[in-house]
Amino acid sequence: MTKTNVASNRQIQAAPIGWDDRTLAEMLAESERIFTDTGRYWGVERLSIKEDDPILYEKIWSRLRGGLVAARETALNISASPIVREIGELCFSLYTPEGDSITLSTGIMAHVHTMSMAIKHMVRTEYEENPGIAHGDIFINNDPQLGDVHNADVQEFLPIFWEGELVAWAAGVTHEIDIGAPQPCGMPIGTVTRYEDGFILSCEKVGRDDQLDKDYERRSESATRMPFHWVLDEKCRISGCQMIRATVLRLIEDQGIDMFKSFIREVIEDTRQAFVRHIKDMMVPGVYRAPSFMDVPHAGDKGAMPDYAAVDTLMHCPLKLTIGEQGSFNIDLEGASKWGYHSFNCTPAGLQGGLWVALCQTLIPNDKVNDGAYLATTFTTPHGSWADPDNLSVSNTFAWAFLIPCFTGLVHSISRGFTGRGYLEEVLAAYPYTGNLAQGGGVNHHGQESSWTNFEVSSCGISARWAWDGETGCAAVWNPEGDMGDVEAWEIIQPVLYLGRNIRPNTGGLGKRRGGSGFETLLAIYGATNQVMFNAGNGHVFSTSGLFGGYPGASGYRHSIKNTDLADRFKNKEIYPTHDQDSGNSQIVETVNGTSERDRRCWHLPNPHQEYDVYLSILSGGHGLGDLLERDPAHVIADLNEGYVLPAFAGAHGVVTAEDEEGNWSCDGHSTEQRRAELREQRLALSMSVDEWMEGQRSRVEAMDFAEPVVRMYRESADLSTPWISEFREFWDLPAQWMPGDSP
Repeated sequence: MTKTNVASNRQIQAAPIGWDDRTLAEMLAESERIFTDTGRYWGVERLSIKEDDPILYEKIWSRLRGGLVAARETALNISASPIVREIGELCFSLYTPEGDSITLSTGIMAHVHTMSMAIKHMVRTEYEENPGIAHGDIFINNDPQLGDVHNADVQEFLPIFWEGELVAWAAGVTHEIDIGAPQPCGMPIGTVTRYEDGFILSCEKVGRDDQLDKDYERRSESATRMPFHWVLDEKCRISGCQMIRATVLRLIEDQGIDMFKSFIREVIEDTRQAFVRHIKDMMVPGVYRAPSFMDVPHAGDKGAMPDYAAVDTLMHCPLKLTIGEQGSFNIDLEGASKWGYHSFNCTPAGLQGGLWVALCQTLIPNDKVNDGAYLATTFTTPHGSWADPDNLSVSNTFAWAFLIPCFTGLVHSISRGFTGRGYLEEVLAAYPYTGNLAQGGGVNHHGQESSWTNFEVSSCGISARWAWDGETGCAAVWNPEGDMGDVEAWEIIQPVLYLGRNIRPNTGGLGKRRGGSGFETLLAIYGATNQVMFNAGNGHVFSTSGLFGGYPGASGYRHSIKNTDLADRFKNKEIYPTHDQDSGNSQIVETVNGTSERDRRCWHLPNPHQEYDVYLSILSGGHGLGDLLERDPAHVIADLNEGYVLPAFAGAHGVVTAEDEEGNWSCDGHSTEQRRAELREQRLALSMSVDEWMEGQRSRVEAMDFAEPVVRMYRESADLSTPWISEFREFWDLPAQWMPGDSP
């Protein structure tokens, strides 16, 4: 065939599938141009359906949203993975032909815009021509650089056609238990580059006529350690998308294609306007700042990692939120530290995931959720930082690790705005770091090479609110409907025995309102000779603070007992540990003979464990709010009696307590008043003005008299961002050419 003939045939085959004889790329370009020119989605000036027939408007919305929720609830039962079936780690969404979100189901709402970005990648790179987009096609993506947070989140896309036009996309995402990385787990720690991140599918076409391609089926079954779970999760996503497609087509049959087209554009513009109204109503215009940090302690992994990667790092998220008088909403990460040779780098797509999980639970919890809110925000991510690496080979496999601390700053800022406007019931002391995320792998109790990720971390403690303590062990920021899952479900896939689950005292931050407690899980390796184990959580730093004087939730640590006598204890029916609860007086150390391994390196390479080794997992608590000396003494006593706070810490509240013979605590009210008065006097004696404190610290800042990872963090921020270092110099009154770490 001649080149002319080839070109001619291609031209015939490439008939536009967009609206009004346009290609999808042309539609997207026009949409973006019109929004730039008018500030309104597709230039919609009047919400005609909503204004002329509000009942029909809500009816259409409810049919679409209800169809997505029904798809999610049905599809999750197809999966065999406890992460999906027990925890609910999935979400479905409906998109315009250009890739803008119309509505989404419940679940992991982080992906409302990550999947949008993946669709827009396919549109911009002309998938319409090659590989082609047709009814029954199946596309898959887990590439963070194209539209995802990390490659454990696998996305499926099905185009929806009506009379030859692409009218929408159905999309679904689930979290995978194994991604085929060299390390046996769903989110490897210590990977240096993208090439160690495992199975990466970059917006690939993997099916036609509603059937997966045989070559892809074979590749997916051989690429991961848990193909059974991968395949059933794939069927879960495809089934949900097919249900969504059926919902859309029924709606079009009932209401007509013109009504459908008008509605999906109008509802996005409606949501954009609603978001702007929320900002005007609930936030005070101005600039809000809230930094957060995460430790990456890889210096202890020298020899197992390249020397340039085996370093201790402090990651920095200097989040700045600017609220304009007309309801503008801008997030700026200028000053973020550099990307690193570790697993925790992110992409702009991933950051959109972090933004959405924060917005869906603060400013838009009850409104329609779609890309209208995205269009009402702007986001600055400095190129070259961990938030937007200029090296495309870096690893992103655990991007959530610092996304979670980073966006605590957004919740802090929004809560301060709520306070200023008087919306006190909406105030939240950020949210906890969702750790410890226990992972493991090796030959399991079924004799198969496997890995597992324990998502009971979906139930950490909730932070305190203005008038209430945080709840104990019931949610995660990235999945507000999450659950810890049944012990029996986890034991099916994990070669472990659950020795106990208990509320963990002192995990919630103290304050006038206490952060909700996390819980602890005590596991014993069982039925498998060897397993490598991971911990995942902050160990050396607090990722963020409490609010209005409240203390942060506890940082974590790792603790295992190896070479134990647990097998003999089981055989002889002797006592074995079921809880730990007190880091200063470990019950597992007292109960089990063996070698105790304990440190604060919660991010670490695979740690070998043998059968009957004991592994302690401590789940995070929430942050506190307000002055702990203002806490009602009756609440302190209740905390002691219910096991939320250890007795040694009651005194921090200035509460004078007594314990009776039955172990019940009470309060001496008069002595408590005296003690609190003494503590306040001590505070006054030690207090100083901000100016005095800054003057006392200025020389230390100028000399960078800090730990080496802190100095390097500041230098990275300074090298990457001229605006940030200029503000830093001005704040501390430093010389104009001063740079962190320069020799004097």
